[in-house]
Amino acid sequence: MPHREVVLSRDTERKLIASNKKARHDYTILKTYEAGIVLAGTEVKSLREGRVSLVDAFAQERDGEIMLYGLHIAEYGYGTWTNHQPRRTRKLLLRRVEIGRILEKLREGGVTLVPLSMYFAGGWAKVELGLARGKKSYDKRQALAERDANREIARELGRRLKGAHRPTR
Repeated sequence: MPHREVVLSRDTERKLIASNKKARHDYTILKTYEAGIVLAGTEVKSLREGRVSLVDAFAQERDGEIMLYGLHIAEYGYGTWTNHQPRRTRKLLLRRVEIGRILEKLREGGVTLVPLSMYFAGGWAKVELGLARGKKSYDKRQALAERDANREIARELGRRLKGAHRPTR
């Protein structure tokens, strides 16, 4: 049988639209999921322009489905009367088994479902969801101190590799 080459018509890499840095700061991410999202035509056009904010967004169960609340997709500038509502509730597309697992974890308590990033994969808009537990304020301070220490170590290592070692204070 002759070998046929499969040609993909769309890009297979991820094109990041937006990320939620605040969620990674405020929460400890336990597990991540990739979900599709039901969008209107003008919403896709706004996403392609990068006009989206994940800051106040969260996901919850409603009627056995997982819905995304608070996601702001700006109105499309060239849209007509068919333009979308910027903060409407949007349905997330996940497999039944995944929905069941997520709902089981959410019912345990102490965890929430937050969107971490939004991107195009293979031409389709996707949302990366994180099953997250809230951090305490001392955890946040500890994470900031650790990040600063790592940055200082990397800076010093870079100086040593370049041969321009200067002792710090």
